[in-house]
Amino acid sequence: MNLKDIEELILTIDKTSINRIDIELDNLKLSIQKGESLQKKVVAQEDNKNQEMNIETFTEEENIENDEENVYIVTAPLMGTFYRASSPDAPPYVSVGSKVKKGDKLCILEAMKLMNEIECDVDGEIVDILVENEELVEYGQPLFKIKIQG
Repeated sequence: MNLKDIEELILTIDKTSINRIDIELDNLKLSIQKGESLQKKVVAQEDNKNQEMNIETFTEEENIENDEENVYIVTAPLMGTFYRASSPDAPPYVSVGSKVKKGDKLCILEAMKLMNEIECDVDGEIVDILVENEELVEYGQPLFKIKIQG
């Protein structure tokens, strides 16, 4: 079991009513527990060595707060790998300065080998792209800033 497998397991558990899961595989002990905090802690024990990994999650309330008026923050609806285009040789869906309309494709988030197209919720102009292509993003992480038109 690698870090990607653990991240996928966390995503799956987060979508269920399960509050805690303990897994033992060969020399790996894994305990995942949902909590009230903004951070989920995964403790893995391998060959009597404790390794702690903190996986940050973001809340929508944090991301919506913005000092600039008429700016909409697009956040990741799930954890996954961020892609600006449909394929490596294709042009990006949007760039800074692009005019977008509600329903336009902004990017793709790949999670568990599924490509999820992320669409725009407002009409406006892309003023900032907050993550790099092929970057792993967390649920609720800000992806784009859009100046609302209209």
